[in-house]
Amino acid sequence: MDRAPKIDRLLDAMVENNASDLHMVPGLKPKYRIHGELQDVDHEVLTTKTCNDYLLEILTKEQKAFFLQNRDMDFLYVSQKGNRFRTNFFLQQRGLAAVFRIIPTKIASFELLNLPSQLERFANFHSGLVLVTGPTGAGKSTTLAAIIDYINSRYRKHIITLEDPIEFVHPNKKSIIHQREVGTHVESFNQGIIDAGRQDPDIVLVGEMRDTETIKLTCSLAETGVLTFATLHTNNASQTLDRIIDVFPSSQQPQIRAMLSQSLVAIFSQLLLKTVDGTARVPAYEILFSSFAVANMIREGKVQEINSYIQRGRSQGMVSMDDSLRDLLEKGIISPEDAYMVAEDKVRFEKYLVNRDQSFIR
Repeated sequence: MDRAPKIDRLLDAMVENNASDLHMVPGLKPKYRIHGELQDVDHEVLTTKTCNDYLLEILTKEQKAFFLQNRDMDFLYVSQKGNRFRTNFFLQQRGLAAVFRIIPTKIASFELLNLPSQLERFANFHSGLVLVTGPTGAGKSTTLAAIIDYINSRYRKHIITLEDPIEFVHPNKKSIIHQREVGTHVESFNQGIIDAGRQDPDIVLVGEMRDTETIKLTCSLAETGVLTFATLHTNNASQTLDRIIDVFPSSQQPQIRAMLSQSLVAIFSQLLLKTVDGTARVPAYEILFSSFAVANMIREGKVQEINSYIQRGRSQGMVSMDDSLRDLLEKGIISPEDAYMVAEDKVRFEKYLVNRDQSFIR
């Protein structure tokens, strides 16, 4: 067997340390992110040379040429032990740096991920647009993998995923799954969506809606009767809809409102917060199920009314982000400070801060 690249020792140790990310930066020790906090690895400070030695060793000739031209590159790296990492190389003032994010080899269930049972309803939709949103590192890919695996384990469907890069690998169970990597198997997300329309899909996953054209194509695909999943970097349902609409020039916004009102069936937004004991992270989430009323709000530009609609829809399985935060807080799972910092209605959470340090409140 060939000698493993030097970086593998640091990467494979992430599994043992329950780390999510490895940061390699000249002038600093390597750092793991563990339960949301950056921690030094027991290693000497990286020089520009040692950092280059670690990183450039794992690139192919073609990858090196691409990186020299673009100065930033995303790719999947698999260690010799078979651990998988979503990887980003980039240049900064001290030279070459990188971030590796571990991709679990096993796809966890909703229960193991502390995700709500309402996600089973997402898997049972026959058509329409489902958006899974949250900031970077909030677990969107993990949640989508759990949804796809739930479908794959129960239903005979044709599923196409468009990813950059492919993260979780789905074996064919009851469904047929084709995973296509942008830049490797298909030129772009846009081309992949166009191709998918000709490939008799039941379900398509669009890894990221990066621009207006991708948004239009994704909504159009959902309107044709394909259950379409996509992601955005937003924190709640109303912010998600605003973000999509605001990407378009004002002259095109009525059209995209009409498309969204017809195609949207649900939004799941999530955040990950550190537990009080610091040993794990748990999701807080918001759930919106679309309806005739929601479609009218979108079409008429009244997205600000979505929050109160979610509050009224608890009996239909809808949950607001603030209600989810309050539930975690009252169960003693997260701290009042963490809940306050991410809450939409901060006044609602001030009562939990009584007799605690409130210096962080602005």
